[in-house]
Amino acid sequence: IVQDFINEARRMGVLVGPGRGSAAGSAVAYCVGITSIDPIKHNLLFERFLNPDRISMPDVDIDFDDDGRALILDWVAEKYGRDKVAHICTLGTMAAKSAIKDVGRVLKLPLSETDRISKLIPERPGIRLDGAYKEVLRLERENGTLDAALAYIEKGLSEARSADKEKELSRFEILKIFGAEIQRGRHENNEVLLKTLELACDLEGSIRQTGVHACGVLIGRDPLVENIPLMPAKEAHLLVTQYEGNLVESIGLLKMDFLGLKTLSIVKEALEAIKLSKGIDLDLSSISFEDPKTFELFSKGQTTAIFQFESAGMKKYLRELEPNRFEDLVAMNALYRPGPMEYIPDYIARKLGQEEIHYDHPLMESYLKETYGITVFQEQVMLLSRKLGGFTRGESDTLRKAMGKKLHDVMSKLKAKFDEGCKNNAEFIRGSEEIKKKPQEVIDKIWKDWEAFASYAFNKSHSVCYAYLAYQTGYLKAHYPAEFMAGVLSRNLNDIGKISTFMEECRRMGIDVLGPDLNESFVKFTVNRSGALRFGMAAIKGVGEGVVEEIIKERNKGGFFKNIYDFVERINLQVINKKAMEALAAAGAFDSLGNMHRAQYFAPVQGDEGSFIERLLRYGNLFQTDKASTQNTLFGDASTAIEMKKPEIAVCNEFTILEKLEKEKELIGIYLSAHPLDSYRLELKHFCNLRLAAFNELEDLKGREFTVGGMITNVRKGLTRKGNEFAIATVEDYSGSYDFAFFGQDYLDYIAIISNAKFVVIKGRVQGKKYKPGELEVKVNKISLLSDILDNQVYNLTLRIPLRSLINEIVTELAQLSMANKGKVTLRFQVFDEDNDRQQVQLLSRSVRVNLSSELIDFFEESPDISISLN
Repeated sequence: IVQDFINEARRMGVLVGPGRGSAAGSAVAYCVGITSIDPIKHNLLFERFLNPDRISMPDVDIDFDDDGRALILDWVAEKYGRDKVAHICTLGTMAAKSAIKDVGRVLKLPLSETDRISKLIPERPGIRLDGAYKEVLRLERENGTLDAALAYIEKGLSEARSADKEKELSRFEILKIFGAEIQRGRHENNEVLLKTLELACDLEGSIRQTGVHACGVLIGRDPLVENIPLMPAKEAHLLVTQYEGNLVESIGLLKMDFLGLKTLSIVKEALEAIKLSKGIDLDLSSISFEDPKTFELFSKGQTTAIFQFESAGMKKYLRELEPNRFEDLVAMNALYRPGPMEYIPDYIARKLGQEEIHYDHPLMESYLKETYGITVFQEQVMLLSRKLGGFTRGESDTLRKAMGKKLHDVMSKLKAKFDEGCKNNAEFIRGSEEIKKKPQEVIDKIWKDWEAFASYAFNKSHSVCYAYLAYQTGYLKAHYPAEFMAGVLSRNLNDIGKISTFMEECRRMGIDVLGPDLNESFVKFTVNRSGALRFGMAAIKGVGEGVVEEIIKERNKGGFFKNIYDFVERINLQVINKKAMEALAAAGAFDSLGNMHRAQYFAPVQGDEGSFIERLLRYGNLFQTDKASTQNTLFGDASTAIEMKKPEIAVCNEFTILEKLEKEKELIGIYLSAHPLDSYRLELKHFCNLRLAAFNELEDLKGREFTVGGMITNVRKGLTRKGNEFAIATVEDYSGSYDFAFFGQDYLDYIAIISNAKFVVIKGRVQGKKYKPGELEVKVNKISLLSDILDNQVYNLTLRIPLRSLINEIVTELAQLSMANKGKVTLRFQVFDEDNDRQQVQLLSRSVRVNLSSELIDFFEESPDISISLN
């Protein structure tokens, strides 16, 4: 069945993933084309997928590109019968907060009260009421009074906090909240409040609503209704089971996961862009997995937009590791997770020869060599349990599951078997003697390490599959950078934060990103003849895909549009309306059509009604009507048509740079032709040590002082529960945005500047919260204006110039610019020999001090051989 729908998916042009999870360990799955990973080459284990001790059906989870998933699901339903295919339901239960809110609403407890109580419940995962109401009443009976019960709870809370027992701490926190609320309810004689607390505890965990599983699909031999209850669902085009996934499998039905993976959609977009721009049908299954250019990209940490490898922490480790083989990517994919992450420095040091590789027993080298003696994968434990302790394939898989689920009874039985197996293994005994250790001592050390390893162990099959996909995206980025980034941008249009990050990456890579253009853009991002990225017109708000497809259709039929009149004369104006025309004009799609600027499309002409766009549409409709009527006459001849008067173009001022950029931001979601911060690029480069995107990974910044610059795009003010004022200021730079919170004294200190300033520089520190040290906060210590930096904080400007660049033209132009921009900044020169960096001369201009004007800054930035430093 799986082979059937995968073959059909590929025939339909749907991109299928290389595999995921334990199915990658099946050689049969590889041979029949279900997976793309050779399990023998990568030493993946079949028993992870299927073995005699496994009771449940094996899982074959399949990734499809996002668009293709719906297509293949529809095909499966048609082939096997819509009465035999169904989605699987999910059951949403009442959590602690929702139980309080739902019960309060039904009992008509005031909304302010239910909100107040629900906000008292901590936000931590796993928080449960767990019968707290009845527990408080029990403690009241045992301790004599409610006050005594509350004192007992407070003591338990203090002890749990001191012992750092998270589970007990959460329990006593809930008891304290409920105890206080019961006391309040009794004091106010509020029976509704007390009943709300009681019923919320009773109903917690009850089914609240049904949903549809994101990927689970059921395929049956007979009509499913004969075996399982079904129901319709608004969000699904197939029927949906009334049982959850685990129950479905327990009655013998086959569940499969059809997953949509955005990375596959990006790869598909990139391959289509390569075909369009270069005429190449690239087959990623045939690329070399020893490509130097691809490994160079990973080694430099240039992995923005690379599947599973794009976080800041991962980039840092990649730069240290300098991976040069596929196995390094597999290991990093497994290690970069909470728990095993602490072993990454050891892995790097051992790979680079900075740390000795150690094995607890010589026999372990054969399976731990590829990871430099560090146990990274569950499969390594399985293989070693067989080699050292004589476990069967099924027993080794039972060991894996017992370790992962912490099944202590099973573990103790397996430990006894492992002890016996090792002691009966002559090679194990001989190896222990070689390292001069007692066999039992070695056995206990290995087992203890495995028990610790179980908390972070990772599935190698899964890691190989995802590293495989990561390598493919890396290959595309290394060899077809513009086409790859076109795919990335096309698939992230709804996430403005990511679009900003990816646009910045394009700039770093030297890829120009051009705005939408009537004669060159398609629906999505594409690569033009000069290798630049061209914005897709469908990315403009108010311009749907139907509009863009109509434009492309007419462009293919009649050639490029010569001017705006030619456009409205030819295009189907039943499809393109005033709103779409205004959006295209404001976004710059008409910029290449002539000498008009964007403001002219919206300006009125004296003595005529409406904007130029409105007059254009009237003209276009009349032109097309007249043309159609002329062609339909008996002696129809287009040459005899009356020459219609074209609407006059208005004379008006251009939009200001800021107006132009704001319209781009409104319609496209980003600043495209420029950025409002461009005027402060020198300040941002030389006085800021972080970009705002770095705050997405606060843990990496713990204890660090920062200086960031940006523009304030929004300020939201409000009141805390205690009635104190606070403000949230959204600050944006080239990399993204961040919300800075101001409470208490910070609000009083900074509200004036954040309310009135636009461009600011913020100094602060990432630190633990005062009352919750385990949680991090961004503490602001100072805010000043970006515009004040050059005047108040720059004293020295040093120009670093290579000796070969000191030609008369440069020296003369620099002298003229310095004289024309006199100021108070000392000008210094550092002239150096590129062949011998130690040979350099420091020079100081005593007669001329300069002002860092935009003219002077532009000259430095346009001179590739001159680098500058401030102070």
